[in-house]
Amino acid sequence: MDHWYRTILDKYCRHYGVGMVLFGSAVGNVSQLAQLPVVVRRGAQAKAVYLNTRSEVLRILRPGQVLTDGLPEVTTYFESNHSSFEPISFASFDPLPSNDVPSSDADSPPAPRAAPVWPVLLDYGLCDGIQKVFFGDDLNLWLNKLILLDAVSFLTRTRMSFPLERYLMIDIDDIFVGEIGTRMKVDDVMALLDSQKMLSQYIDGFRYNLGFSGKFYHYGDEAEDQGDDALIEHRDQFWWFDHAFDHMQPHSTLNASLLITQMKRNYNFAKEHGIPVNSEYAVAPHHSGVYPVHEPLYEAWKRVWSVKVTSTEEYPHLRPARRRAGFIYRNIMVLPRQTCGLFTHTIFLDKYPGGKERLDQSFFGGELFQTIAFNPVNIFMTHLSNYGNDRLGIYTFSNVVRFVAAWTHLRLKAVPPVALAKKYFEFFPEEKDPIWVNPCLDKRHLDIWSKNESYCERLPKFVIIGPQKTGTTALYTFLNLHPLVHSSFKSQETFEEVQFFSGGRYYRGLDWYLDMFPWPNETVKYQFEKSANYFDNELVPRRVAALLPRAKLVTILLSPSQRAYSWYQHMRAHEEPMSLNYSFYEVVAASEQTGADPTLLDLRNRCLGPGMYALHLERWLSFFPSNQLLIIDGNELRSNPAAVLNRLQRFLKTKPYLDYSKLLKFDPKKGFFCQVTHGSTQCLGRSKGRKYPSMDEPSANYLREFYKKHNVQLIKLLNRLGYQIPEWLESELVAN
Repeated sequence: MDHWYRTILDKYCRHYGVGMVLFGSAVGNVSQLAQLPVVVRRGAQAKAVYLNTRSEVLRILRPGQVLTDGLPEVTTYFESNHSSFEPISFASFDPLPSNDVPSSDADSPPAPRAAPVWPVLLDYGLCDGIQKVFFGDDLNLWLNKLILLDAVSFLTRTRMSFPLERYLMIDIDDIFVGEIGTRMKVDDVMALLDSQKMLSQYIDGFRYNLGFSGKFYHYGDEAEDQGDDALIEHRDQFWWFDHAFDHMQPHSTLNASLLITQMKRNYNFAKEHGIPVNSEYAVAPHHSGVYPVHEPLYEAWKRVWSVKVTSTEEYPHLRPARRRAGFIYRNIMVLPRQTCGLFTHTIFLDKYPGGKERLDQSFFGGELFQTIAFNPVNIFMTHLSNYGNDRLGIYTFSNVVRFVAAWTHLRLKAVPPVALAKKYFEFFPEEKDPIWVNPCLDKRHLDIWSKNESYCERLPKFVIIGPQKTGTTALYTFLNLHPLVHSSFKSQETFEEVQFFSGGRYYRGLDWYLDMFPWPNETVKYQFEKSANYFDNELVPRRVAALLPRAKLVTILLSPSQRAYSWYQHMRAHEEPMSLNYSFYEVVAASEQTGADPTLLDLRNRCLGPGMYALHLERWLSFFPSNQLLIIDGNELRSNPAAVLNRLQRFLKTKPYLDYSKLLKFDPKKGFFCQVTHGSTQCLGRSKGRKYPSMDEPSANYLREFYKKHNVQLIKLLNRLGYQIPEWLESELVAN
């Protein structure tokens, strides 16, 4: 790092008590760390790695075990004689038996072995006032990943760490489902009960969670049917959940009544066989209809099973697994579901893909172990067939919990599904709001969506994002003159605007949004929507980018002072109470320091906030590339709309090209351009182009000063994007 930048960083860390995590490597085989009494060396592959039993850093990790597998081919380690430095882990170049970990008072294994080296190092900061943790090797070694978690916790004084509790639920889908020869027999059920008893020694409150499909009860051979009966006999030992009577994928039907009928059959089956029906949890076969959401499924779940919780591996996408998340839809909490390396076809150990060694790697420090270590809440998906045959489900989870207990201080717990969901959203409250992504960009989503790929053609090709009172309605009207350009359908609530991404309509889901647009055909090629309140809403850019990542964006800017004044007059015309009770100056100059009414302050923020153009544009540009954004000068749109629309057509690449100069004509009575229809002009309604009194001088002066820094930032942004600076922007800065 450049010396000047390092000096600034060090000063910041010392001032605010911020620690550092660093990854070091030797230049050649040995080098000295700058300004610190530490040498970095590179050596051969270590034979064993173990943890320092005296390290204050270790919180998740439990010292006492020896790691001998999967070690890096080259070992990078540190040396220091200064008291500020202490090893977090040791590496030995001699074989070290697993029961021969040095005691807390020993610096190295017993002679004649060579002294161990330090691949991860703690610096207490005695030399430069900054606590640090140095990693010699990268994070490919699973042990280093957990040391990193502990290091972050230590350096932030546990502010950046989860509690040591880890909540687990193991779902067994497809109970009673499966081909003859793959189902559970009585011995398998007894083994399942024995494993549940064993797992409960490691997981407080543990029970397997069984998802059943009643139609397939007694569909096996004689021994397997007896296995079904054994599950029923011991039903009170397990948790149970609905998994669809006939294992039908819900997205395959739009008939909510059919889904309700099927669920009632499974419910009645449960009641007849004494299976508990109060878990308020359900899982759809193949996660169908959970995400992308299928409205009839959620409706049927609520009506028949009073479902409050479900889970899926598909939100927002299957891969990467670490980014799976939860959300809440129609008051049903949807939790992320994790895989554990077991699927319906992985039923024999000798036929496991990659062999026993690959499965073992998963729980001996691999993906399954890390999933538990890194996530405070986990729901694991397994299947009936994983507990018959070679019982790989039992093999997998019995091994992983033992490994967790041996290597960590984590406390494993199990709670029923509703309590688990509440716990999840305590950890991740920011995930409650869903994010709708484009299902046509994910084949797995397409496979479990009630619509087909053609529906995605209804999604808009571009969006007019506002802000309000800049001419968006005029642009919307003029664009609709193009024979192949069509706006969204009008709404009784919001007129020509959809306002899907900015409010409660977002929770109506993707299907509702699709229905707001015409089907593409020979006369409908370019659908669009206009919602002027999108521009300054903090949530909207992320939502639009998730669903419409390829859409183009159009925004209109004019003097922020004039825009604010026009918006205020618009509120007065609509008899908004606060705007009628206060003058424009009283609104814009209101502040918390003067004890202003909170409702007045809200009006002020709504009035002035959208005019902070650079702030909002930068937010949009953090989700969209600049070549998908067109910025229109609002004054030019008013004075020369044909030129603006011609430029917009090139930006959108609409065909055929339409000469708007023949379709628009200036109306001297209105004072702006109107569309030409059958030789006469047709202008916007009375609410557009109102004549207002001129803005008072105190308000104008206040707003010039208020928007000064925002206008300066806007000029910088426009220059960066290659736009000509509008005259109104230059004038406002000159006036300052």
